Amino acid sequence: MLKGVIVKNISNAYTVLSENKTYVCTPRGKFRNEKKTPLVGDFCTFDEENHYLLELLPRKNELKRPNVCNVDYCLIVTSLKEPLYNSLLLDKEITLASLSQIEPILYFSKTDLLNDEEKEKYFQIKKMYEQIGYPVFDQDVLSELKAFLQHKIVVLTGQTGAGKSTLIHKIAPYITIKTGEISKALNRGKHTTRHTEIYDLEGIWLCDTPGFSSLDVKEYSKVAIKDSFPEFREYSCKFRDCMHLKEQGCAVKKALLEGHIAKSRYENYQKMLSEVSK
Repeated sequence: MLKGVIVKNISNAYTVLSENKTYVCTPRGKFRNEKKTPLVGDFCTFDEENHYLLELLPRKNELKRPNVCNVDYCLIVTSLKEPLYNSLLLDKEITLASLSQIEPILYFSKTDLLNDEEKEKYFQIKKMYEQIGYPVFDQDVLSELKAFLQHKIVVLTGQTGAGKSTLIHKIAPYITIKTGEISKALNRGKHTTRHTEIYDLEGIWLCDTPGFSSLDVKEYSKVAIKDSFPEFREYSCKFRDCMHLKEQGCAVKKALLEGHIAKSRYENYQKMLSEVSK
């Protein structure tokens, strides 16, 4: 019996990576009886001789689109120019990652296209997110990003044209995945792959996640969205159920007026709440 991680699933065939070797396994009948479905990202035990999955180890999180689990980081690629920086899009992506119990990692692309004034604005944006507590990277610290993501399961998201495929090639210039395959994995609107797979990018486990770019927050409650803003938790309001909107004694609104909470973050919080009915 060996331990490994499921890195690929096609139909009922699961590819398990263990000690730098791969094994194509099928689940034992008990999985069906126990109504358990193995997922890409599952840590498991398996019979290396008969190629049976034996047990699934406890999961720390699970995504629905596609079905993957135990994701360590959501790497959010955000363009600063061409296309222009969109703070609402970024904050939605951060919120959705957090609500999926995945730590958001921010990567700002196109920094080389910025003029001096635009660079100053970018430094302010970068500082803001770092002060909140999010890891922030750009092309000037690519080696640090690669070290940060080593041996982690990572999902990749970001707006069309943000530079996701460019980033992949920078991380792994000798990548063995065909360019067309990468394009399919990153082009959410035209994705046709019918299986889920983790790609090894020089020690970074990138998961092909075509559905994760959906930016619909409607399935979550307003309270859940509020709780996804870590900077709000630093302040104690008069009422425990304060939504930081029009309530009296709201410490978050006070902190906003005093400049301790970013105006853009608060406004994006309001916009997200307006999309939710519960």
